[in-house]
Amino acid sequence: MSKRYELRFSGSGGQGMILAGIIMAEAAAIYGDKNAVQSQSYGPESRGGASKAEVIISSQPIDYPKATAIDCMLAMTQEACTKYHGDVKDGGILLIDTDEVKDVPKGKFKVIGFPITAAANSELGKTIVANIISLGLITELTGVVTHEAIEAAVLSRVPPAFLELNKKALQLGFDSAKALK
Repeated sequence: MSKRYELRFSGSGGQGMILAGIIMAEAAAIYGDKNAVQSQSYGPESRGGASKAEVIISSQPIDYPKATAIDCMLAMTQEACTKYHGDVKDGGILLIDTDEVKDVPKGKFKVIGFPITAAANSELGKTIVANIISLGLITELTGVVTHEAIEAAVLSRVPPAFLELNKKALQLGFDSAKALK
């Protein structure tokens, strides 16, 4: 890993993008051996409006806590993709939910598409775990944290009744990303 790796999770309020960012930062800093900072932004309407969470992960001390050149961005909605994709750096990854993002932006980044929300519904019967599937996809695609670290971070945040559902969601993300590589 380079000294600094920047991630952006974007979607609409209520999709769990802020939680996904927190979980990724915890995976890196608590369950991994890296430094991490996490920040978040959402409109005054919160549920339904564009929201984003950013995570910076580094093996070195983090001297600036804001994302400036995104290595990997998740876009769960068209609005979020359009609004936030401009900071994805050349050679970076733009991961889109293909059922929601139809107007795919052009750039010198790699676009990877997967029907995240539809897979959550069809494979697991719960769209609420789309953010966890996304964490699995990002972990597998980037290698920024280990499978063990992201699983530990996810499971530490889940009520006991939903442990198995979230394990399955994470595994679906890992497996799907392997097929996309």
